[in-house]
Amino acid sequence: MAKKKAPAKKKKAAPKKAASGARSTYIAKAPIRRLMKEEGAGLVAEEAVVLLIEELTKVAKNLTKKAVKVVKDDKRKRVTAADVIAAE
Repeated sequence: MAKKKAPAKKKKAAPKKAASGARSTYIAKAPIRRLMKEEGAGLVAEEAVVLLIEELTKVAKNLTKKAVKVVKDDKRKRVTAADVIAAE
């Protein structure tokens, strides 16, 4: 009789990092770097990309807060493009 092989042991997956609860960024770096290059920047420093992402995030958060206020004042739930335009 032939011996049966023992099943192969599965490698344990690396432990996942615990979620900190807050994302570091919501905007990916590569598209922002591409945008900057399309606008004429030959070389773009990492610091410049990170700074622009931080500024864009601030603007987006403030605009969203204002748009949400418009929605709540109108006793609605959905934020629309018109709300964002009104919040500008």
